[in-house]
Amino acid sequence: MRDFSRDHSALALNTATLGHNVEGHGAGWSPEQVIDACAERGYGGIVFWRREIGERAVRIGERARAAGLAVAGLCRTPFLTGPLVCGDDAAIMADFRASIDMAAALGAPVLTIVTGGIEPGTRGTGESRKRLADRIARAAPHAAACGVRLALEPLHPVYGGDRTCIMTVADALDICDAVGAPGLGVAVDVYHTWWDSTLPAVLAERGRGRILGFHLCDWLAETRDVLLDRGMMGDGVADLRGLRRAVEAAGYDGPCEVEIFSAETWWRRPPGEVLDTIVERFRSHC
Repeated sequence: MRDFSRDHSALALNTATLGHNVEGHGAGWSPEQVIDACAERGYGGIVFWRREIGERAVRIGERARAAGLAVAGLCRTPFLTGPLVCGDDAAIMADFRASIDMAAALGAPVLTIVTGGIEPGTRGTGESRKRLADRIARAAPHAAACGVRLALEPLHPVYGGDRTCIMTVADALDICDAVGAPGLGVAVDVYHTWWDSTLPAVLAERGRGRILGFHLCDWLAETRDVLLDRGMMGDGVADLRGLRRAVEAAGYDGPCEVEIFSAETWWRRPPGEVLDTIVERFRSHC
């Protein structure tokens, strides 16, 4: 397992950690301000959200790389299934392709897929997963042509229904198997997978070569809001090093992306303080 106690070059910031994924939250820093602040602190990479990028994907990607940061990924595709989808199939697929195009223009090698939930009028996950696999299969050739890999991110079961139809890494790998696209893999997020005692075995058996991201935060024992109250690493109950050990044992050696949704705590603090705390906790707890 990699030793981060003296080297945090594998550390990447997901800008959601500063509140940039939700309107009205955070300090309102521009992408350029975030890039400079991360570069000053020795971060190795950065992950943006589509809402920050607009029509400036090429320029922002170039700006990050000029500052010495890798653009590690982009969040995210539209919801592909369930009650939160926007529009009909044609609109969903057009937005899916647009998210791939943005990742390519940004120079992001990975685009995260948060699937969306259960199709209205259906029960269980079966029909929703079939529709999910179909839409990914149709978009996968475009992603491959653009040099963008697609990372399915399973969410904690508490989001089953509206935001996800896959709740475990095994579920995500089942979709990968069903689609069969070489550029499709999984993102392992501590917040969503820390509880899954089968995860190390699943990764060892099925994960090699298919882990496209590892996301860090913590699960607070007294979580007040399951969407917007994630913990800073070391403040919760997740076995962070154990999870990273399992991911790296399955061959992952890429960036470790800190992604903390925290409307009442970390999004209210000065961004510089948040970034400094991340470096300290990454070295001491991850």
